[in-house]
Amino acid sequence: MHDTCAITSARHLEAWADASTGQKDLPRWNRLRTLRGLILTWRRRDRFRWELRQKSRDNPHLMDDIGLTRWQVEAEIAKHFWQQ
Repeated sequence: MHDTCAITSARHLEAWADASTGQKDLPRWNRLRTLRGLILTWRRRDRFRWELRQKSRDNPHLMDDIGLTRWQVEAEIAKHFWQQ
């Protein structure tokens, strides 16, 4: 999931940076679609981290099953929604 978000996010951020610098290469509808995609990526990350927090609190033994240490889980949960 992280690799997909990273690729998608990088593409969205690049397009958003182009749109926010005043370049008129992208039509307005395309810039809006890019912005929606960026927001969707942020919501997915936020949801993923919320679910990870719930699972680590309710069933901490599952973190070992998926191959994450307690430190890795806490580091991921502590990230903001815009961080990869």
